[in-house]
Parts: sequence; C-alpha cells; structure tokens
Amino acid sequence: MGILRLLPLALLLLLPAGIREYLSPAIDRAPGEDGGGGGAAPGGVVLHPIVLVPGVSCSELEVRLTDAYRPSLPRCGAMKGKGWFGLWANCSDLPAHHYIPCFMEQMSLVYDSAAGDYRNLPGVETRVRNFGSSRGFQRNPEHTDWCLEIIRQELERVGYRDGDTLFGAPYDLRHAPPVPGYSSAVFSRYFRQLTRLIEDASRRNQGRKAILFGHSFGGMVALDFVRSTPMAWRERHIKHLVLAAPLTAGGFVQPVQLFASGPDLLFVPGAEPLALTLRPMWRTFESAIVNFPSPAVFGRRPLVITRERNYSADDMADFFAAAGYGAAAEPFRRRAVPRMGYFQAPMVPTTVLNGVGIETPEQLVYWDGDFDAEPGLVNGDGDEDINLASMLAFDEQMRRQPEQNKLFKTIKLRGARHGTIVTEDWSLKRVMQEILEANRID
Repeated sequence: MGILRLLPLALLLLLPAGIREYLSPAIDRAPGEDGGGGGAAPGGVVLHPIVLVPGVSCSELEVRLTDAYRPSLPRCGAMKGKGWFGLWANCSDLPAHHYIPCFMEQMSLVYDSAAGDYRNLPGVETRVRNFGSSRGFQRNPEHTDWCLEIIRQELERVGYRDGDTLFGAPYDLRHAPPVPGYSSAVFSRYFRQLTRLIEDASRRNQGRKAILFGHSFGGMVALDFVRSTPMAWRERHIKHLVLAAPLTAGGFVQPVQLFASGPDLLFVPGAEPLALTLRPMWRTFESAIVNFPSPAVFGRRPLVITRERNYSADDMADFFAAAGYGAAAEPFRRRAVPRMGYFQAPMVPTTVLNGVGIETPEQLVYWDGDFDAEPGLVNGDGDEDINLASMLAFDEQMRRQPEQNKLFKTIKLRGARHGTIVTEDWSLKRVMQEILEANRID
C-alpha cells in the first residue's frame, strides 16, 4: 500500500515543472480566509489548443479615413487618404497632437435604425489588429498585467506556445454580439474569423478540439460565439468553454453608472476628467448598453435614485432621457432588451468562475439629479462589478437545461475581484487548474 500511495507523486514528477505547480489543492478563497477546495490533478496532460478572448478594453483598433469623412475640426482630417493608423492602442500621443476630440469622433458609432445595426461615421473604416495572436492585446501602460498578460505567461510556462497551441481573438470593443434573430455586420465577420482560427488551431494540433477562454466581456463574446455555431461543429471543434467573470444575460448595475457618469475603464492620457470627457463617445457604443440590468433578475427595485424620481430596470428608456442621451432608447429596446432573456445553453462542457464576497454596487444615488457627479453607492454582494444575483440567475438557467446541466460547472471564489480574477496569484491558480482540468477531461 505504501508503494501505491507514492505512485501519484512519482507520476507528478514526470510532468513539466510548470504544470506540477497547479496540481496542489485548489484555493477557493482569498489568502487569510478559512476554507479551500479540491482540484483534480490532470495527470498525463495533453495540451489542447486554447483561444483567449479578452475583456472589453483589450483590443487594438486601426482606422482609415476616406474622402467621405467630414471632420468636425480641420486637424481631424489630417490623415485622410494616408492609409491605416492606430486609433485605439495605448493612445500615448493623443495629448501631444491635441487629437482627443478627433479620436472620440472617429471612435464613435452611429445606430442605423433602418438596418437595426451600428456602423462607423461615414468615411471612417476600422479594423482590429493582431487577430490570432495571444500577444496582440493592448498594453495599458498604467496596468501592464491587464488584458490576459499574466495568464498568457502562465500558459506558456506549462507548455503553450503562441501561434502553435495558444491564440488570441480580440474584437471591436464598441460592438456586441447579437442574439438570434438580430444582426451585427461586425460580429458576423468576427465569428467567421474565430471559426477559421479554431479550425486551423485544431488542424495544427492533430485534430484536437479547442478550449475557448473568455474573461469579462470576452466571456460573453466566447459564450455567444459557441451558441451561434451549428451543433455538429461544436461537437467537433470545442473541447471546453472556460469563462472567468463573464457578463451574462441578467446584466448588472455598473453599466448604468458608466452610462450616467462616464467610463473609467478606458485609458486615454490627457482626457481629464477622464470619465466625463469620454462619456459622449461611450454612449454611442452598443457595448455601453448591452449589459444593463434585466427586470427578470432585478425586478422593480430602484437602481437609480434621485430626488425627483427613481428608476428600476423597467425604466431605462426614461433614464436615458434623464441622463441626457435619449437616443440610446431605440437601440436598447431593439437590441439589448432581447438579450435579457437569452439564456440558451452552449451545449458544450462549460466551467464558469466568479468572484463573490466583494462589495458591489446595487443602487446608484444621484440625489440632485447631477449625472456629472460620482453617485452614492448602495452595495451588495458580487465581484465588485457583477452582482451576485446575476451570477446566480445564469447558473440557475444553465441547470434548468438538463443536457447542459451535465456539462456545467460553476465555481465561486470568495474574495476574487472582477478585474483581477485572472491576475492575483491565488485566483489565477484556480483558473489555471480549471484550464488544465479541461485539457484532461474526455
């Protein structure tokens, strides 16, 4: 019996050093808290190709200005006819060239009511850089560990290699994938690209199925991509869907705050105060409204509180007008509201990791009706951004679908924050364990 007890240790020593580090018991709580968890050791790991889909601010965009572009300021047309140039990258040269107004104009979207879709301003053409590479995500100079940089390094430590077994799928952060019955020209192209990338990755790796990993908004993109594919294709090409802090159909309260007071998740040097400067641009994005709270999850509870009126999840059209951008009401009704009831199962093995136990906004108090000011916050449970109620609603909907329930695993990591679940050592370790476990499971 003593020899049998030593056998797992002997097998463990045969694995690459990087993998061995992830085979200790899983940690489900932040350091200093009681508890922990057990994670199966994926002995004899054979690496399946993995595609990383990053969060909303991690893709780089390039722009080309054609003769049809009519700039609001003469300097904004300086690059007309000069080919592609960086639009959304590290933005380090924007202040020096007084280009922030031009940047905002060229990043903004227009909702085409006739087409029921979003498009660029006339004469503005955009494309995403570095599709396919896990090293092609934006590098935020203030947060160099963002945009899956740390998890990429960890994956390489266990044997993954960029362009061989490790890939990246950046997307246009301004748009959102549509639910069935609706269209998005941008995401239709993106999904075709992602399909080809996964098929090529499988061919490179002796026909092995791919693991699709998404964080935050990228988790929603990865989930919607899988749901958009034919079932036969999924069964042939998708090994596992691993989602860290994904944005799901129940929505959450933070997008309401970002719409009201401006985004704090986009790094643009010289745009001060940042959130208010970028707010007009942000409000034109579909991604700004697509994850608003669902009435089915949040009910009639006031989410925005002012002296004159409260606004629940049912009152968002009125909230848009009160916040000064009533133009969002139509695309919200036509594109965001149908998503709120879209809980279709991906029907592939799926693991979802969420942080819990962190104070997370549940109500926003703009008592004087001043949406330029920071709101007072009434907090509840969640991961600092996503509300626990939304996470639980998604879990419940997945379990209600018997065929998916057999393939569904949900993990709550107490103390893991939305933005750092893939960067902090203890939570990253658990994410890596689940990726390696996905490699092992037949």
